[in-house]
Amino acid sequence: MNRQARTFTSGVMKSSDCDILIVPGHTNSGADHWQSRWERQLSTARRIEQENWDAPARNDWIERIARDVKRAKQPVVLVGHSLGVVAIAHAAPLLPKGKVQGAFLVGLPDVERPDFIPAIDRAFAPISRDPLPFPSVLVASRTDPHCDYDKAEDVAYSWGSAIVDAGDAGHINTDSGHGPWPEGLMRFAGFLKQL
Repeated sequence: MNRQARTFTSGVMKSSDCDILIVPGHTNSGADHWQSRWERQLSTARRIEQENWDAPARNDWIERIARDVKRAKQPVVLVGHSLGVVAIAHAAPLLPKGKVQGAFLVGLPDVERPDFIPAIDRAFAPISRDPLPFPSVLVASRTDPHCDYDKAEDVAYSWGSAIVDAGDAGHINTDSGHGPWPEGLMRFAGFLKQL
C-alpha cells in the first residue's frame, strides 16, 4: 500500500511563538522524564495538570485538555506522551478551530489490546481514528512494550500524522533511558519550524 507522510510548509514557528502544552500519560511524567525537562527548558511550556494521574478518567482528561487549550494566550503546540497521546486524539474535536498549530506525539499505547496493563487505561479505548485537525507527528519505537510499531504506524496514517521510526527505543521514557532525549528535542524544534 502506498501511503505518503504529511508534509508541513506553512511557515516557521519558534517555541516563543506558541504555548507548548505538555500532556503526560498515566502516573504523570517524573522529574527526569524528557517532558519534565522540556517543561523546564522551554519558556512557554507548561503541563496540563490532571485531577488524578493514577486513575485516569477519560472524560476528565479530555475536558482538561480542551480547557487549557481554550485558555492559552498564544497558538498552541501539544506535546503528548503515552496515554496523553490517546487523550489528545479524543480531545481534538473539542478544541477551538485553528488554535492548535500542531501536536508532537510520542509513545502511543495500544489501549485496545486485551492484555493491556494497566486495565484502567483501556477506558480510553477505542483509539480515535478520526484525522487530527492540525499537523502532527507520531514518534514510535520498534521495541515499545505498550504498542507494536505496525499498530502505531496504522494509527498515525489514520490521523494524518507523519510517522517517525525511533528504532529500538522502548517506550521512550525514563525507564528506556530517555531522560534528556536530545534527539527528540531536535526533532521537536524541526517540527516547529515546519509549522
